Amino acid sequence: MKRTLFSREHDAFRAMIRAFLQREVVPVFPDWLQGKLVPRDFFVRLADLGVLGMNIPVEYGGSGEAGYLYSVVLHEEVARAMVHLGPLRCHLDVVMPYFLTYSNAEQRSRWLPRCAAGAMLTAIAMTEPDTGSDLGGIKTVAVRDGDDYVVTGAKTFITGGILADAVIVVARTSNTEDRRKGLSLLVVEAGMPGFTKGANLNKIGLPVQDTAELAFDQVRVPKANLLGCEGEAFTYLTHNLAGERLGVALNAVSSAQAALDATLDYVGHRRVFGKELSTFQNTKFELAAVATEIAAGQAMFDAAALAHEHRELDPVDAAKVKLFCSEVQTRAVDRCLQLFGGYGYILDYPIARLFADARVTRIYGGTSEVMKSIIGKSLGL
Repeated sequence: MKRTLFSREHDAFRAMIRAFLQREVVPVFPDWLQGKLVPRDFFVRLADLGVLGMNIPVEYGGSGEAGYLYSVVLHEEVARAMVHLGPLRCHLDVVMPYFLTYSNAEQRSRWLPRCAAGAMLTAIAMTEPDTGSDLGGIKTVAVRDGDDYVVTGAKTFITGGILADAVIVVARTSNTEDRRKGLSLLVVEAGMPGFTKGANLNKIGLPVQDTAELAFDQVRVPKANLLGCEGEAFTYLTHNLAGERLGVALNAVSSAQAALDATLDYVGHRRVFGKELSTFQNTKFELAAVATEIAAGQAMFDAAALAHEHRELDPVDAAKVKLFCSEVQTRAVDRCLQLFGGYGYILDYPIARLFADARVTRIYGGTSEVMKSIIGKSLGL
């Protein structure tokens, strides 16, 4: 189906990103997979390209308010190249909106130029060992002591936690009957005494996306690092989670399309019983069904992306698009891998990595079960 989201400027950006990925990433991606980390200096090259300055005001070294659709183009091209840029999507689309929306003038001057230059990568720490989607159950505490907050607690499954120079930590600054009240956002910077990072977690998929456990042992964080107002974190998180979930849907539908493209290429030259695999009726029927589901997911995502571009994306709609696109990805990649036969189970083939990477999209950013609960509540159930 024809897509109408993008302008000529988006198309020019797409061409630039596509060429950059083929030149700078595809040849070295096997090394990244082996090392299970994106080299830190790569992000400086991205900054030189202007990617890390997207949506950062010009006065802070960025390129101004580019809009969400440029990020869509970027991540679609990453999926098309069947590579991964580690914590980039989290940094750009999940964390940066907090800095851009809630930081004060002094904080913007201190942090945004470093972000635009690639000198500061970010992460956000919500999940705890005993607390996942239940943000009200957060136990990490921040006690006010003079001009500082003293932060104590632990976080886990933190995307970008290894490479991050600054982490937005969700901590409890006061106790109230309503567990959603009393949460605040504090920016903890690498090198602060008592702040330690665990090892890069060994995951099923997404090997180059660093994921860490973080520990806070009476870390003194200046009050100047409080993001927004004290006690308002739950409201901020709720507002930004819609965009985070849309980003998961973007990754899901783009990866599903990449799987379909790779499979179409494979069945076109793979010979079975003396003829191309593409000539078998089962192959045609399977890929026709996959293509149709992806088209439906793409149309649903495009509508949500336009709404997000205009700051009109409803949290319920974000839950719907994340739920549907992640389910489409799961089915599409599984059916595509089946057509590779035994080769699909070998990690030398990108389809195997796409299969492993797909599993997490129904978990992070809110599980499919949480998405269904949000949608069900909107139906009065």
